[in-house]
Amino acid sequence: MTLKGNSSIIFRMLDRKLYRRLEEILGPENISARVEDLHLYAYDGTGQVHLPEAVAWPGTTAQVAALVTLAAEHGLPVVARGAGSGMTGGALPIAGGVVCVMTRFNRIIKIDTVNLTAVVEPGVITADFQAAVEKEGLFYPPDPASREFSTLGGNAAENAGGTRAVKYGVTRDYILGLEVVLGTGEIIQTGVQTPKGVVGYDLTRLLVGSEGTLGIITRLTMRLLPRPEAKETMLAFFARLSGAAETVAAITAARIIPSTLEFMDRASLDCVKDYASMEVDPRAGAMLLIETDGPLDQARAEAHTITDLCQKHGAQIVRQAKNSAEAEAMWQARRAISPALAKVATGKLNEDIVVPRSLIPDMIARLEDIGRHHGLNIINFGHAGDGNIHTNIMYDAKDQDQTAAAQAALKEVFSATLELGGTISGEHGIGITKAGFIGLEVKPAALALMKRLKTAFDPKGILNPGKIFPASDPRDDLH
Repeated sequence: MTLKGNSSIIFRMLDRKLYRRLEEILGPENISARVEDLHLYAYDGTGQVHLPEAVAWPGTTAQVAALVTLAAEHGLPVVARGAGSGMTGGALPIAGGVVCVMTRFNRIIKIDTVNLTAVVEPGVITADFQAAVEKEGLFYPPDPASREFSTLGGNAAENAGGTRAVKYGVTRDYILGLEVVLGTGEIIQTGVQTPKGVVGYDLTRLLVGSEGTLGIITRLTMRLLPRPEAKETMLAFFARLSGAAETVAAITAARIIPSTLEFMDRASLDCVKDYASMEVDPRAGAMLLIETDGPLDQARAEAHTITDLCQKHGAQIVRQAKNSAEAEAMWQARRAISPALAKVATGKLNEDIVVPRSLIPDMIARLEDIGRHHGLNIINFGHAGDGNIHTNIMYDAKDQDQTAAAQAALKEVFSATLELGGTISGEHGIGITKAGFIGLEVKPAALALMKRLKTAFDPKGILNPGKIFPASDPRDDLH
């Protein structure tokens, strides 16, 4: 249906009367069905495109609640969205409906330097929040690669991790409480503003990582830490990945928990050697990027011990940054991987499997076998400290045979991961790209319980339908 007077505005399920009611709730300037706006919010980090029927920019919790209440009455899907940087399709409006963009919720309401907490809105950019608390001598550890543009609400929806998770944990570990709009339009507060609290079920931890399928977050109470006094950064190149893995095990055995412990395999080093300005050892079969932090003497002592352990386990080269500029240069190779991958092939299946960290070499060997079997290049890097491997299956997107081979390889990757006692997603979530594989890891009884929980929070099934659980049609979720 085309709205009279503006040929650039289109509707599918959303009729004129319902649209007018949304205008009354949000104001005409904060709701749009213009084609250009629909396209702006039709994609995310997956590169897939699914057009919504309208885009909404609420500015208050009451507006979100009113929007959801109206949507529930009419069976209209609502998809909450932050920056759209997710890698599994969690913010895609695959069932149409309204994309609820939370970027107007962009206030840091309070930073409590005495109780080490903060109250924020979900549209705050992660890096902006980190900078704000660091000015107060505090520290927010979760550090996803998308921190310069991802939002705290999106991080919470996906339970984002990042490079510092090995020592400090993930987003869930820093959320004390939430304000959330349920699928009924009801507003609830979960959790506490104190370090302890065990009253009732822990709804906060359930909602974090639920990918917007249980509620829309409108406010977060965050836990903070004192800012570490110092940080030491090191690079180590190894002839073999097994040497790097032995070093990781030795660091753990020495009772040292680095703040960062990243690895790159031979394929990923080959990928970035012409892309990053940093010199990469051409003999290396693996690289570790390691950081320690804390009191100055402790950070330096741990760095010294780690250097010795790297050399003991066959590191060809170990470099320690003398200043922040050198440390930043050391990060260039790690940060160059994603843009460099775009030059390797036109197609990429980007996964974030996790295995016990001692089994990383076994998993890499499995990945190499899978790649050889299917004639595909599989490039691996990630978080050695917690066993989180970013596995990239590269293929020619225009070649049907390679595309089919990549999909077959993907299932084998997930099967191998589970055989080694791992999980198919460490920080990207399930969304739509992994929904067809969730049954490999989660048994039917547990899946059925999850679906019952979804119904309790969202009886009409309007919140982000078609995500996490496999369905032939995302509208099957709507009741």
